[in-house]
Amino acid sequence: MRKRLLLCVMTMLFLAGLAAVFSGCNDRPAAVQPGREPVKVERVVDGDTFEIKKDGKKEKVRMIGVDTPETKKPDTPVMFYGKEASDYTTKRLEGKTVELEWDVERKDQYGRFLAYVWIGDEMLNRTLVREGYARIATFPPNVKYVDQFKKDQEQARSAKKGLWTNYDKAFEKKK
Repeated sequence: MRKRLLLCVMTMLFLAGLAAVFSGCNDRPAAVQPGREPVKVERVVDGDTFEIKKDGKKEKVRMIGVDTPETKKPDTPVMFYGKEASDYTTKRLEGKTVELEWDVERKDQYGRFLAYVWIGDEMLNRTLVREGYARIATFPPNVKYVDQFKKDQEQARSAKKGLWTNYDKAFEKKK
């Protein structure tokens, strides 16, 4: 009986050790936060949109609450600071596992998923606004973090970060 108990304990310790070793081989967060879903980013489309595979199907995700200058919109030239925003998002997301947090509406009129994007404890949507890669874009009812986005934008604007160095050029109004 003692031998069997000792064997069970040693086996459990061995398996726990293996789990600890191999948990570092995956870029998935160790513990998914409640209300979030881990996904792997396949490709970044531009500064505020990317592709994932969900249930074996390629899907687009549009970040809630942010709007980066255009780089891929048909019949629209690449806007000021658009390339920088797209490059930054690509560097931060492409090929990585992140967590998506949903708000009230899960999809937009174009069939894209709408989400807040978490890299560990950092919400990338807020970082894009805070660092001047994006301006806020609010579309009710998805307004869970709008107050934080407003504060982040005001700080970036005051500091003239990123697109705020030449905002008129970044989001020129069509005449």
